[in-house]
Amino acid sequence: MELPTINLGHTNVKMTRIGLGSMPLSINGRPTREEAINVIHRTLDLGITLIDTADAYCLDENDKNYGEVLIYQALQTYQGSANINNIIIATKGGIIRPGGAWETDLNPSRLRQAIRKSYESLGGQKPIPLWQIHNSPQDNKYTLKEIFQPICEAIELKLIQYVGVSNFTVEQIKEVQTYVKIQSVQNVFNIFYHDSENNGVLKYCEDNNLTFIAYSPMGGRRKHKKLKQDKLLLNLGEKYHCSPYCIILAWILSKSKCIVPIPGASKITSIEDSVKALYIHLDQNDIELINNHKFT
Repeated sequence: MELPTINLGHTNVKMTRIGLGSMPLSINGRPTREEAINVIHRTLDLGITLIDTADAYCLDENDKNYGEVLIYQALQTYQGSANINNIIIATKGGIIRPGGAWETDLNPSRLRQAIRKSYESLGGQKPIPLWQIHNSPQDNKYTLKEIFQPICEAIELKLIQYVGVSNFTVEQIKEVQTYVKIQSVQNVFNIFYHDSENNGVLKYCEDNNLTFIAYSPMGGRRKHKKLKQDKLLLNLGEKYHCSPYCIILAWILSKSKCIVPIPGASKITSIEDSVKALYIHLDQNDIELINNHKFT
């Protein structure tokens, strides 16, 4: 059975309504390489066509690009029925990992090098399907025009096919669109933190045919554990015959036709569970219950 799809932004490229968030496969506490590759292979078997990663999905700067190389190796060793030519690998750049920390670095020269390295890590044979700036500027060190200069160059050099932004406001998105055509916006969206629903970002994506990629849909590792104990989610899970996590993904999917959550997975059972959310349609009363529920 084919999974529901939407177009990536303004393109004719189809992507599934749920993607794989691969960060858990690449950072502290990650599974073995073999186990991680098995998760990616199962993801492909299930029909998911979007895999999100970043050059910063690694342990530290000495381990940089681990996640990208992992995904490339998984695609090269895949022997299932999925067409790997249809897979959208969405990677990101603009964050460095000195000593394992997470620091935004949008130095245009560094971005230029980062894009080239991501291109090589993903095989170096074809443009990166979707390259996203990992974070918006945290200071006034570089203008958005300066930051996006190497990105525009990378498009001309055919290192990048499509461009997206992550953690950007509406105003920043509008400015970026004067420099380059973007197809997606990746911002955090979960039951604890969904500011994009209130600050205009999600609405802007809807009105301008941009795909909204919802990262951290479960709220991160600490919040994730609490969700399976929430009474409302447990009751709804019984009603719809699914896990509390599926209820959350179905709730996120109900927010907009342009939204694509990317739940993380470090186990095969996790991504298998996430896919089930595509076939759960919450009724409006249940959506309102979740909207009004206080999650802690």
